[in-house]
Amino acid sequence: MKKITLIALLISLISCKSTKEELKTIDGNAIGTTFSIRYLDSSSVKFEGKIDSLISLVNKSVSTYISSSDISKVNKGDSTIVIDEFFKEVFLKSERIYKDTNGDFDPTVGVLVNAWGFGPGDAIKDLDSAKVKELLKFVGFNKVKLVNNRIQKKYPEIYFDFNSIAKGFLVDVVSRLFENHSIKNYMVEIGGEIRARGVNKNGEYWRIAIENPNFDGSRSFATTIQLKNESMATSGNYRKYRTTEDGMKYVHTINTKTGFATESNLLSASVISKSDCSDVDAYATAFMVMGLEKTKIFLNKHSELKAYLIYADGNGELIMYKTPNFES
Repeated sequence: MKKITLIALLISLISCKSTKEELKTIDGNAIGTTFSIRYLDSSSVKFEGKIDSLISLVNKSVSTYISSSDISKVNKGDSTIVIDEFFKEVFLKSERIYKDTNGDFDPTVGVLVNAWGFGPGDAIKDLDSAKVKELLKFVGFNKVKLVNNRIQKKYPEIYFDFNSIAKGFLVDVVSRLFENHSIKNYMVEIGGEIRARGVNKNGEYWRIAIENPNFDGSRSFATTIQLKNESMATSGNYRKYRTTEDGMKYVHTINTKTGFATESNLLSASVISKSDCSDVDAYATAFMVMGLEKTKIFLNKHSELKAYLIYADGNGELIMYKTPNFES
């Protein structure tokens, strides 16, 4: 009996050793940015090709930078397009968060994104308040509907731009691939948007750094956090902006109410939640539109969200604000 027990123990130990999970990494480029993936796995499954296929499928569905994509066809007025599950999920999430933020998150702002020179469409030179007011007629997620997997638009000029949620959505899509293969410990980062599950190779929650909003192109970090089966997204206007000949600065986050591409008093918003990364990606964008005070009010009503906000005071000094549930 003792001999049988000993043999069973040895088999168990050998089995555990042979199935020990190793840290594996995948790095690359997607949707105009870079990605970094870390996961623990004991199998020989190759995920690189599967990830490339998913990136291609998401691009074919919702990339405005691909003229043959479904979203590009919809934007051109093709009402016969039957959207796929990727487009449908992004549409429904956008609709929900549009309502939740009272329109501060609105992917139909695409016509203005193009007009201000931040999209694939033609920019409008000398864009004035009269023209902006005219274009605002074509902005509003309440002016579009999903009927039998087809998009209906109140005005043909309405232009979808899912870039404010696309990175987070792709993070979710890639993460689900790992979950479908029973990978319990992973961290997927695409363009700074992150979803983490389980622990790293040291058995600790995945540790992530939040950057300072440096305007000179340098990189420094405001704080670090551990993601405990959470998603995180950061939005900021300190890197993506353009300056006109007369010195006016225009940022890529368009105020959906005014139509103008001007800065709020919020420089950076990092949002963390147990929800999908696409959700926090959208909320981070909405907060940049809301500004500091309105964002604080919103966060007080949404305890499921954690946030780390960076803004400048009257003297130009950087001030940090974090929600009470934020742990650094």
